[in-house]
Amino acid sequence: MNYRHAFHAGNFADVVKHALLCSLIRYLQRKEKPFRVMDTHAGRGLYDLSGDEARRTGEGAEGIDRLIASPAWDDPLLADYRAAVEDTRARFGPDAYPGSPLIARHLLRRQDRLSAYELHPVDAAALAEQFAGDVQVKTIELDGWLALGAHVPPKEKRGLVLIDPPFERTDEIETIVEQLQRAHARWPGGIYAVWYPLKRPAQYGRFHDLLRDSGIPNIVAADFWREPFAPDEPLVGTGFVVVNPPFTFAEEAKALMSLLQPVLQTSTQAECGVRVLAEE
Repeated sequence: MNYRHAFHAGNFADVVKHALLCSLIRYLQRKEKPFRVMDTHAGRGLYDLSGDEARRTGEGAEGIDRLIASPAWDDPLLADYRAAVEDTRARFGPDAYPGSPLIARHLLRRQDRLSAYELHPVDAAALAEQFAGDVQVKTIELDGWLALGAHVPPKEKRGLVLIDPPFERTDEIETIVEQLQRAHARWPGGIYAVWYPLKRPAQYGRFHDLLRDSGIPNIVAADFWREPFAPDEPLVGTGFVVVNPPFTFAEEAKALMSLLQPVLQTSTQAECGVRVLAEE
């Protein structure tokens, strides 16, 4: 409940996560049938990088600002992400940055829907205001884990669940795996994408081990390090686990992260890669 994403909006982890998110949603558009995106930890949806919270950390300067200033910004691989950012800035000002709900909304067709959940009351109110009157979006002030347990499968029976928890709890990775197991049992055909920070090697290894042992098939992990792990455990990388990834995802994720690595890296030892944690 204490986590506020406004302090970290537009940082390097957001850039990687949101570029990969666009790839998943674009795949869902290949069929005319409607789909639903469910964002379990949605935040406020829109961020001001000139605001007090963002300026205190300055993380956007090493993320979206670096990318926009680089030749990579015009690469076709980033077309959907770039369009979402530029549309947001055209509507809300040059320092605006879209959170995952706004990025997902940008990619919805007329037949598609978004359900965005947020527990923090201030951010939930801002999220509701952001999408007020939008018939394709439902915002709910609710614990994301309760939403995942109660609201899958969606009526469309096609779609994506984005799980982006704050990682404030010591048992966060265990909770993620348990909730994934329950949701997958109810909706085995859904795509589930989970963001996680790369700070502690032991936590990273345990998370992947738990996923391998979960009994859930067809899991891949896309990991991006801008620098190696360090003893004081700063945020050195960003991970994105996908259950039921599109058949195109592994290749696209590798290409996207390879494009972003030279722009976002802070060390010559930066690396990225995609690994299979569970076969189909």
